[in-house]
Amino acid sequence: MAETESRPDRYVRPPSVESLGEAPGRGRLKGRRILVVGGGQRVFDAATDPIGNGRAMSVLCAREGAKVAVADLNRASAEQTVKRITDQGGEAFAIAADVTSEADVLRMIEEAHGAMGGLDGMVLNIGTFGRVGLDAISPEEWNKIYDVNVRGPMLCCRAALPKFEDGGAIVFISSIAALKAGSQMAVYDSSKAALGGLMRNIAHLGSRRGIRANLVYPGLVDTPNGREAGAGRPNRGKGHVPFGRQATAWEIAYAVLFFLSDESVYITAQTLAVDSGLSGM
Repeated sequence: MAETESRPDRYVRPPSVESLGEAPGRGRLKGRRILVVGGGQRVFDAATDPIGNGRAMSVLCAREGAKVAVADLNRASAEQTVKRITDQGGEAFAIAADVTSEADVLRMIEEAHGAMGGLDGMVLNIGTFGRVGLDAISPEEWNKIYDVNVRGPMLCCRAALPKFEDGGAIVFISSIAALKAGSQMAVYDSSKAALGGLMRNIAHLGSRRGIRANLVYPGLVDTPNGREAGAGRPNRGKGHVPFGRQATAWEIAYAVLFFLSDESVYITAQTLAVDSGLSGM
């Protein structure tokens, strides 16, 4: 369960079965072929880690009827995601890829397209953190983070678009750090903000073939990455959270599912903050 605020008068939004990852599939992606880039997850505390965003997205896509290619820098982590899917009767396979390598990205797209017999959807759950402020980060480290957070998604889109079926969908995963300077990591915040401009251009390029591109801004989410960030900044998540708790990774995954599914066929070049209102209040 995500951490809640201690104030007794604070309303805490109860999790639904979807929030907990316990809802059955409804066939919303039946027959689709989805590539989740960043479908593994980091380990913060193996004994207590909740599911991360990329793993929840991968499992949910499979549960909703899609074939899923789970790509990650860490093959072992991608394979753990695949095992979770296949244990539930889904169909998935793992790909190891470094999105900062154009050769790796091209191979990843070829493997995903070839193994699944096509490509209908792609989720770009890619990101790495930096240091707080400006003085502590070197120009080289700044470029390295942009290579992962911005150049990587660009390379994925450039390689994938020619392989995509007409009417496909791409979902970018950003962060509400792109909307406000709360993280104090200028390199992370600005790189995640850049994804909005990239997404709109991909939507424009894809529109002639009905390929949609949208973006999700996760807020404070109880994941291994979130717990690692909180360990470095103890005040993270301690302020006012409108719904009284952090999100679960499943709640992010359901927003991604909406953008991948036919329920959003007339939506492109749009953004959705899944943050209990933090970015808007």
